[in-house]
Amino acid sequence: MTAEELMTQDFGTLAELIAAQGRERPGHLALVDGERTLDYAGLNQLMDQIAAALQRDGVAPREAVAICATTSLEYAAVFMGALRAGAAAAPLAPSSSPESLVMMLKDCGSRLFFVDKAVAQALAGVAGDISARLIALDGSDVGQPFEDWLAEAGAQPASVMVEPNDPFNIIYSSGTTGAPKGIVQPHAMRWGQVRRGIYSVDSVTMISTPLYSNTTLVSFLPTLGNGGTAVLMPKFDAEAFLKLSQKHRATHAMLVPVQYRRIMERPDFDTYDLGSYVLKFSTSAPFAPEVKADVLKRWPGGLIEFYGMTEGGGSCMLVAHEHPDKLHTVGKPMNGHDIRLIDEDGKEVPQGHVGEVVGRSGAMMVGYHNQPGKTRDAEWYSPEGLRFIRTGDVGRFDEDGFLTLMDRKKDMIISGGFNIYPSDLELELGKHPDVLESAVVGVPSDKWGETPVAYVTLRPGRAISAEELKAWMNARVGKTQRLADLVFMDTLPRSHIGKVLKKDLRDDYKGPALGG
Repeated sequence: MTAEELMTQDFGTLAELIAAQGRERPGHLALVDGERTLDYAGLNQLMDQIAAALQRDGVAPREAVAICATTSLEYAAVFMGALRAGAAAAPLAPSSSPESLVMMLKDCGSRLFFVDKAVAQALAGVAGDISARLIALDGSDVGQPFEDWLAEAGAQPASVMVEPNDPFNIIYSSGTTGAPKGIVQPHAMRWGQVRRGIYSVDSVTMISTPLYSNTTLVSFLPTLGNGGTAVLMPKFDAEAFLKLSQKHRATHAMLVPVQYRRIMERPDFDTYDLGSYVLKFSTSAPFAPEVKADVLKRWPGGLIEFYGMTEGGGSCMLVAHEHPDKLHTVGKPMNGHDIRLIDEDGKEVPQGHVGEVVGRSGAMMVGYHNQPGKTRDAEWYSPEGLRFIRTGDVGRFDEDGFLTLMDRKKDMIISGGFNIYPSDLELELGKHPDVLESAVVGVPSDKWGETPVAYVTLRPGRAISAEELKAWMNARVGKTQRLADLVFMDTLPRSHIGKVLKKDLRDDYKGPALGG
């Protein structure tokens, strides 16, 4: 069956699509990693070798294959090879603590662990707790070298039957605090993403976020499934991104908001030829309206923002180039996605009211791996008995059906019985010419229960005192919204996909007593 015929099927697998691309476009570039490249014939053969080696080592269908390393050709090939063997890829974040990595490795049950030297060295202190056999993707001496582990060229893995609800991958969430949760995403969910029609054989996609992030996979996987070219960046750098985009005539990119900000702030941005761009995407963190507007003004091609969760459920899409008056929103629910807002009692709220966002679609996680209790906590059932996924985000639909996010439910500040949305205060702070970005959190207060504190980074070369900025801010907001403190930082702490780590800010606050 051809790739085009496969794409008309209600269900198929990415491994089948890669095989079809290898037959039909063997010399077309699939992966670019610096000066190294892999065409579809080479990728297809390497996937066969990896799958055969996994099966040789006893990896059964639906078992997990753990990978923890910097993005590379080998990393991408192992992910795909695991799928061909019928296994589920379990990409783990190297930024996690060694203890969390051990927990994730034990939870997924992988018998093999694909790493590079940096990861193996970070795990040296907990090596005794790791039973999985280490395979060194970079050929280093920290495990069996990848090339030695591979099955011989021409090896053919046993054929595997894959069902729509079989696990495609396990993405671990919250690996930096508490027990990590393994989000099991099925093949049916990924098949739907591949068939969206966004990418084609002519697509050249910049992959500048890590392969262990769902943000990356929703762009990387459809690019390969549709026969395009993925340009891998082991580490993001704004200048390198622009140079690679120009060199490879990039057509697509998935970037998180902080990356857009860093790119647009470069004084030489307008000197690069980015005219090949067709579409750019963003997700994973709040995207400032003024940065969206700047991207629309100066970067060729359209801009689309996705709002959703790794767990799946309902997603929204803002086609920013078609709705420049809605840049403060995350758009409307996508086709086939049912998004509703509920109150604290689980009742749907009327249109225009604020509530927690819950969503339902064909793209939903099976559940959290080995954690049925947490799975139940993440679910909401409608009066009709339909299963939704709770986001933990608070939002409101406007009269045109566009969703405006207020905040994470857990980040909302309740001060003296009043709800304070940090995003409102951050938006107001952003209007000051000296402010680059800010994060507002609630800290304990004897008098009010909680009270807002702002962490602020200033634009280069700007000088204003914290007291002056706080006074300016408090003169512009309501009495209950006034800041109790304002702290300057060089940079805000962020996760690997650019989310501000507000819990860290709350936990680390060492300001004055806030009893008054």
